[in-house]
Amino acid sequence: MKKIVVFSLVLLFLSCSENKNMSPSETAKVVAKSFFSKNESVLKKHTTSEGYASLLTVQNMMPDSDKEIKVEILDEAIDKEIAWVKYSTTYDGKSGIFKLIKENDQWKVTNKGPREKGPF
Repeated sequence: MKKIVVFSLVLLFLSCSENKNMSPSETAKVVAKSFFSKNESVLKKHTTSEGYASLLTVQNMMPDSDKEIKVEILDEAIDKEIAWVKYSTTYDGKSGIFKLIKENDQWKVTNKGPREKGPF
C-alpha cells in the first residue's frame, strides 16, 4: 500500500513539473508584464541571453511604477522558428514588437538586428 501511495505522489509531482509550451503571444505577454514590473527572474526565463541583456539595459533606465500593467496582444506572425508579436501595455499606451525564436522547444524573446524589419 505504501508503495502505491509513494508511486502516486511521485507520478503526480512529475506530471505537475512538466514545462508548458507557451505560444509566442503568451510568452510575449509574460515578458512584457515582467519587464514593466521589473521581475528579472521571470524575464530571464522567457528571453534569450541577448534579449535579456538588451531588455535589462532598457529596464534600468525606466522609472519604477507601482500600477498594475495590463498587456494586450495586437498581432502575431509565425514563420517556422521565428515569431513576431505586436503588443500594447497600460504602462504608456504605446505599442511594441517582440521578436521570438524557438530555443530548446520554447518560444523566447530575443533582440532584433539593427536593420531587421518584422511583418508589421
